[in-house]
Amino acid sequence: MSTSLHPAQSARVNQELDLRIGGTFERGAGETFPVHNPATEEIIAEVAAASPAQIERATAIARSGLDRNEMGDAKERSAALDRLAEVFEAHAEEILAISVNEIGTPVSTARGLHVDTPISVLRWMAQGALTDRTERLGVFDGPPASDSIVIHRPAGVIAGIAAYNYPLLFAAIKVGAAYAAGCPSVLLSSPNAPLGILNFGRYAQEAGWPESAVSVLAGGVDVAQHLISRPEVAKVSFTGSVPAGKAVMTTAAEGLRDVVLELGGKSAAIVLPTADVEAVVEPIHSRYLRNAGQGCASPTRILLHRPQLETFLAASRTYFDSVTVGDPWDTRTLVGPVISERHRQSVLAHISNALSDGGTVLARGHEPQGTGWWVPPTLIGGLGNDARCNQEEIFGPVASVQVYDTVDEAIAIANDSTFGLHATVWGPHDEAMEIAPRLDVGQVSVNGGGPKRPDAPNGGWKNSGIGREFGEAGIREFLEPVHIQWPVR
Repeated sequence: MSTSLHPAQSARVNQELDLRIGGTFERGAGETFPVHNPATEEIIAEVAAASPAQIERATAIARSGLDRNEMGDAKERSAALDRLAEVFEAHAEEILAISVNEIGTPVSTARGLHVDTPISVLRWMAQGALTDRTERLGVFDGPPASDSIVIHRPAGVIAGIAAYNYPLLFAAIKVGAAYAAGCPSVLLSSPNAPLGILNFGRYAQEAGWPESAVSVLAGGVDVAQHLISRPEVAKVSFTGSVPAGKAVMTTAAEGLRDVVLELGGKSAAIVLPTADVEAVVEPIHSRYLRNAGQGCASPTRILLHRPQLETFLAASRTYFDSVTVGDPWDTRTLVGPVISERHRQSVLAHISNALSDGGTVLARGHEPQGTGWWVPPTLIGGLGNDARCNQEEIFGPVASVQVYDTVDEAIAIANDSTFGLHATVWGPHDEAMEIAPRLDVGQVSVNGGGPKRPDAPNGGWKNSGIGREFGEAGIREFLEPVHIQWPVR
């Protein structure tokens, strides 16, 4: 069943509300929950979660399809991934409208984040499916002498669990990499943003994917736990918070299931003493303000050489005054709402804690009045790196400023974190490139880096997670190596 989503501007979209279980669509048999537009607080849809019986059918269909080789060969899987990318392109305006209405991402950035990047991931995965990963080890003297190859087989049924901030990108990463590897998936949405994920099931159907290739479910913690515990599931790919990731890992461990976890970050932005301070203000702030700060790689710990502080703050206050916060459908808007009132209260509590810990608000942006779950852009200073504000992921349009006296001190501050996902370095290229390998993170962006590369591994150290997504590393997460050996006479 599909319905019309709450219209934004003049656009109406075809919104799938049913689950895809195998090749059929059916209403969830579990609890019904509302989906809100975070900018208006209106209920834009009601979705029913999957029941235990529906979860069990989905995983059984996936396993039986794998046993019957329904995933096809590499060429067939590559073609299917390309067809899905084409379907995404055909529904680009629909995906855009769903993303703006459901997540609150401003239209000024939503197309790149929620439409173009997932398409590029699917296109790359289509090519990745064709890679011959056979390793020829050659002759081993022994005795006796032998020869060997290593082949890579699909790991099995993958449970993909998406976060709310970039749902279709997570679907493309998890399901796309699994399909490239030859694995069927059962994909579960976040209850905060199920609409894009449910449409993913319709898009897979339109692309002619095999019935067992992907099932798409909706629901909360209870659905996730039941899905992870199913004996058909071989591996779990989860994106979300550290506490939720630990719960996923605990449940998976009961069945000795492997996991890929992407759990967030507290990224440092190191501004080198030789950097043009005023030139870096806009790119640093805009990176964590987009999507209302709801991004795991957001550079929310800004590290400045002490003499740079006043210049940076003056330019930051001017910039914050210019930032448009409000209607996500206004092309001038950079900062939209956060996902829910509950999350808004969480972000505001982080700001309050920072102030009670002795911090100061150094710059503050606009806060719209009336309905909507808004948090004004906020820059905090006056706290050491051990403060909660500098150690806990806030996941909102909030950043902090710290000063350093030497570059070695800046590196030490950047690495003094329980997270290790991402960092940025700003300044002369050669100097920044010398520093990048010294940072304990999975990715370093020098002077802004570039767009999200589908061929580059993404993941982190420490509490930022386990394993990698994107690129060849992401596909290999869903493959098991098999050593085949024979004697040489």
